Amino acid sequence: MKAIVLTAAGDVDKLALTTLPAPVIAEDEVLIQVKAISINPVDAKTRSGKGLYGKLKEQPPIILGWDVSGIVTESKSPLFKVGDEVFGMVNFPGHGKAYAEYVAAPAVHLALKPANISHEEAAAATLAALTAWQVLVNYAKIKATDQVLIHAAAGGVGHYAVQIAKHIGAYVIGTSSAKNKDFVMKLGADAHIDYTSQRFEDVVEGLDFVFDTIGGDNIDRSLEVIKTGGTIISIPSGLNEDVTAKASAKGINGYFILVESNGEDMKQLAGLLEKGIVKSHVGQTYSFEQLPAAHSAIESGRTVGKIVITV
Repeated sequence: MKAIVLTAAGDVDKLALTTLPAPVIAEDEVLIQVKAISINPVDAKTRSGKGLYGKLKEQPPIILGWDVSGIVTESKSPLFKVGDEVFGMVNFPGHGKAYAEYVAAPAVHLALKPANISHEEAAAATLAALTAWQVLVNYAKIKATDQVLIHAAAGGVGHYAVQIAKHIGAYVIGTSSAKNKDFVMKLGADAHIDYTSQRFEDVVEGLDFVFDTIGGDNIDRSLEVIKTGGTIISIPSGLNEDVTAKASAKGINGYFILVESNGEDMKQLAGLLEKGIVKSHVGQTYSFEQLPAAHSAIESGRTVGKIVITV
């Protein structure tokens, strides 16, 4: 099978197209013929030697990627049969090995792909959508009437977070550049802040929840707009700040979380995708051979929606 391996930590030239044997599945796994892959900032960070590189370098060959949508060609699980179309985030935070034509995946990390969406849209709605779901539903437990600020609302995680928060019934404020205002508002946001011309802390206050996807001083600034007893959750990997301690000092609940593979959560997302409540915005699509270029694009930090690879 075709696969892209990481030969060493570094730039995109360390991603090499090669041929490897198809993986052999274990009990409770399925073999997926991959139709689409989604990539995320953690892919590029890991490639550069940060992120999960320290863990994966002990398991050569390193095959990056965690987000897949495809067709089951072999199953050792009662959950899925040959021919099922499935999608999910595989083995995160571990060795997903998604940059390949075939991927061995624990069945409990997957869900059936809704028939009304493409493999590209399904692959997009994995790590990013799972992150938004787990942050908003499992951890923050936001509820109707909560006032919620979502940073980088036009991005991969952000554009799902706006839709999910709005579906729950929250009042949603999204930050992005002015050029993406219309996109953010069409996602369902109630208000928009152009971070290039406004400081959000000058515009909002007394919020119930802030979803920080940026890190750095954005955490300190966000703490200024949250009410006592409110919550901030930060997701950027490589975060040095102790968000919990900083928040606690202000009477605020603060967490740093890392998304985890979870098929039950994927089923919840599948239901929302099937009903059209949540939609994937695929901003850019690349071929498998163009995967290094896709890494360069995601490192620009200007992605709208998701970057997807067709296989």
